[in-house]
Amino acid sequence: MYDAEAPARSLWEETAPALADSADTGPNGNETCDVAIIGGGFTGLSCALHLARDFSLDVRLLEAGPLGWGASGRNGGFCTLPPMGLSLGSLISRYGEPEAKRFIASQVEATRFVRSFTEDEGIDIELQGEGELHVAHAPSRYAELEHEGDLLTGTFGIPARLIPREEVAAEWYDSQEQFGALHVGAGFGLHPLRFVRGLAEVAARAGAKLHGHSPVTQWEREGAAHRLVTPSGTIRASRVVVATNGFTRAPMPATLTNNLLPVMSNIVVTRPLTETELAAQNWRTETPCANTRNLLFYYRLLPDRRFLFGARGDLTGKPKDGVRMRRFMERRLGEVFPGWAHVETTHSWRGFVCMAARLTPSLGALPDDESVFFALGYHGNGVAAAPWAGRLLAQLIGGKAEFSDIPAPLRGPPRSIPFPALRRWYLKGALGYYRFTDL
Repeated sequence: MYDAEAPARSLWEETAPALADSADTGPNGNETCDVAIIGGGFTGLSCALHLARDFSLDVRLLEAGPLGWGASGRNGGFCTLPPMGLSLGSLISRYGEPEAKRFIASQVEATRFVRSFTEDEGIDIELQGEGELHVAHAPSRYAELEHEGDLLTGTFGIPARLIPREEVAAEWYDSQEQFGALHVGAGFGLHPLRFVRGLAEVAARAGAKLHGHSPVTQWEREGAAHRLVTPSGTIRASRVVVATNGFTRAPMPATLTNNLLPVMSNIVVTRPLTETELAAQNWRTETPCANTRNLLFYYRLLPDRRFLFGARGDLTGKPKDGVRMRRFMERRLGEVFPGWAHVETTHSWRGFVCMAARLTPSLGALPDDESVFFALGYHGNGVAAAPWAGRLLAQLIGGKAEFSDIPAPLRGPPRSIPFPALRRWYLKGALGYYRFTDL
């Protein structure tokens, strides 16, 4: 999973326009700059763009693989909200209503930012649907959706409509795990690698120097500067941004590496469905969908009528377990949508979702070194949150924003995980518990 020279083998890689030759300047040499950014996904590229364009800073971005190689280029394309593992009620209980509202409002803004930015820059992201459909996978979960809808509309001011099972079946789609749904009126679907590569090209035109195939293998302080070593050279910078999300590991600071939990997420995509096959499930929508399982299924119909189906699972990242997960997902796709049980899949790929103990993202600067900034831990929902966070990091570095501008649920480093060497065992226990509660 950490071999940055290995392609994801995703549908996105096959269908995205090639990155402009001028965007990726190749492996770095020996350079000095104002800000070095580690990570070439949504967060890092957005930060690089805004630092170069809005603050005229000298920026070098270092990505271990091709730009967008990590989660940004291999996710399901859900530009939705919110990026957290908490319920809305738990969010309010933990942080209070004012900070909870500020956080959710920021993420609505994040979805609007992606839409307006790509429109302004002429990036064709193959935008689809309006909002997101949260689907009850069992009758008991419908009441939970009703409570969620009440909070969204009454507390957070987000349009949300509860839809009974019969109406979902008639107007949206039907399946063996559809017992009503909540339509949330924020977000949409998109082609993530088109977005990544478009963002990279805009950042490069703004003056940011983007270096793919430049993994950071060593990080040292050298007086007031940071010294980042890659196989091809050394970057010296006054400030560093860590934007590595689920791929965060040494030599990144231990405050980050020890307190994040990468979780495998898996996607399969079918061949294009015929009109008859779509009618078998009465599929009528381009709106992204996710169900109420703790180990959720997320799915959407793509522009060419392929069906994307994603799920959490797998603890090892080994190729044989990737094959096993593909078979599991093909079986579950046929069980949930029996009209498509015969439809073959053409693509399967995996990536990391980044979780943390407090179940919200982390954004800010290290407490013991305020020249090191970070934004990560998007809990499987970073397509909107990450580029928004990258822009806010640039504003913090450029002096246009203060740390108090970060909503409390996002502010500061991730909470400590006791005995971080046991994280895989914690995850194994959590997956077992979630499978039990999803029954």
